[in-house]
Amino acid sequence: MTHYVFDSSAVIRYLDDEAGAERVDPIVRECVAGRVQISVSAIQWGEVAGNIRKRFGALRELQAMNGLLASGIEIVPVSGEQAVRAADLKVDRKISYADAFALDLAMQPSNPILVTADYGFKAVDNLAKIEFLPVK
Repeated sequence: MTHYVFDSSAVIRYLDDEAGAERVDPIVRECVAGRVQISVSAIQWGEVAGNIRKRFGALRELQAMNGLLASGIEIVPVSGEQAVRAADLKVDRKISYADAFALDLAMQPSNPILVTADYGFKAVDNLAKIEFLPVK
């Protein structure tokens, strides 16, 4: 089964129907059908929630997050070991701490594909499979 990791930019592009949503939508549909797995770090999940709440309010945040959960997206809790690995990636690879959690998930032995609209991941594309969504 194909496994995808979404960072917050992929989820936000999907929710906002912006460039790249046409790529993310079929992956989400495949997840609903049980044919692919989608994981999102709890850190990235929180970024999405905060972004929606700031722009649209608490009700829209609740609706969006519940809708995403209904699709079967797995929210991956953060362990102490993951937090340290993310900190190491942040320091060693000069990426944001939140992005380091998404990258850490994409570096797992199952070899998932990280889907992102954040071109800051270009600096670490040798560490994991990364699919970049189009520029806006």
